[in-house]
Amino acid sequence: MAFMAVTYPRRGEVYFASLDKDRPVMILSTDALNKHALDVCVVPITTVMHAKFTMRDPLTKGDGALNHNCWAKCDQATTLEKTLLHNKPLGKLSTTKLQDIEKQVKPALALV
Repeated sequence: MAFMAVTYPRRGEVYFASLDKDRPVMILSTDALNKHALDVCVVPITTVMHAKFTMRDPLTKGDGALNHNCWAKCDQATTLEKTLLHNKPLGKLSTTKLQDIEKQVKPALALV
């Protein structure tokens, strides 16, 4: 009998999610929560940069297997149901890039 590994979103992975439109998101919540909870905390990703938003962290084409230069919308961290994530992750961000995003999310949530 073959056993299938149970998969779940991992911190730092990039997925497409059904939000206002299908857009990439980065999983922010911890793997312990991601494994058991019905929802995950994410940071939406956009290809549009607005100079007025200072809490947008740049992502270079290739980061997390993204096809374009993008920005992590650290000022819009949100929770969504795992069912809104598309099947498989695009890729995973480097530890350094994940830490850069964390540094921008903290002041957006008044955690510093």
